[in-house]
Amino acid sequence: MTTSMEKPSEPREPDARKPSGDVQAQSPRALTRARRRQAVARFWRQYRTHRAGLVGLAVLAVIALLALTAPLLVGADSQSVTNAPGGPLEEPSGEFPLGTDQFGRSLLALMLWGTRVSLTVGLLAAFLSVAIGTLIGITAGHFKGWYATVIMRVTDWFLVMPTLVLAIALATVLSRSIWTTILAIGVTTWPTTARLVRAQTLSVESRPYIERSRALGGGHGHIMSRHVLPNVMPLVLAQTTLVISTAILTEATLAFLGLSDPTIVSWGGLLQDAREAGAVSSGNWWYLAPPGLAIAVVALAFTLCGRTIESVLNPKLGVSR
Repeated sequence: MTTSMEKPSEPREPDARKPSGDVQAQSPRALTRARRRQAVARFWRQYRTHRAGLVGLAVLAVIALLALTAPLLVGADSQSVTNAPGGPLEEPSGEFPLGTDQFGRSLLALMLWGTRVSLTVGLLAAFLSVAIGTLIGITAGHFKGWYATVIMRVTDWFLVMPTLVLAIALATVLSRSIWTTILAIGVTTWPTTARLVRAQTLSVESRPYIERSRALGGGHGHIMSRHVLPNVMPLVLAQTTLVISTAILTEATLAFLGLSDPTIVSWGGLLQDAREAGAVSSGNWWYLAPPGLAIAVVALAFTLCGRTIESVLNPKLGVSR
């Protein structure tokens, strides 16, 4: 009786054609989140190579921190006219680093409170403007025909009309409040975004996978939300940062003209108060300089961030570092 000796089986190499267990275990949502994290990491690596963008981001981070901590730093009583701690129009000193206004309130405290209002108006107005422009741009680029013709003629009308004049007209007709200012800025600054988004939508919808999606039964909502919108979002993000600076400047202009809520402290409102107090003719430079510089610095910081984002998302622009 012979016994056969069996050879030990050799380990087999994994089949490269079969996905590994880790990949099989991952759900489509997990894969999507992983790709998004990689995209964000790649974007940040490219963004931080631009010195101007980093400077703008650092300035915005400091200003946002000051705005959030304003109640803790100066307190709500600093806006009160009846409990003003100083005399009218005092020059900068150790007690009042930026001097006082015509009511004796600390300008440094008012500047911190004004930061909250200016940033809030700028962000909300820019969000409203970009949302309107994105909606109109995508639908005009997708549906075409008579709808696109009519909606783009309306857009052209808004483009040729001075934005500030339209905002002043709306702010004059409606009641004076922060929401009126946001509405006036948002509904008058969307045409540029609509034009850019429509051009990008036409480019996206000319690609073959859009035709395949239609052939597979994809409807208008599916194509616009799942294919067009993700491809125009980088452009929308860059445009948002640029619109924020415009919104802040417009809010300051409306407040300077006396068309905003007089009970709310903002940088433009401080300039209006300085003009009414005769700070220009009296030489009270500390009343005029801080709000004006703050508006310029924030607008410049948002512009630097916007240009850098635009450069990262579209390297063909060749923005200098």
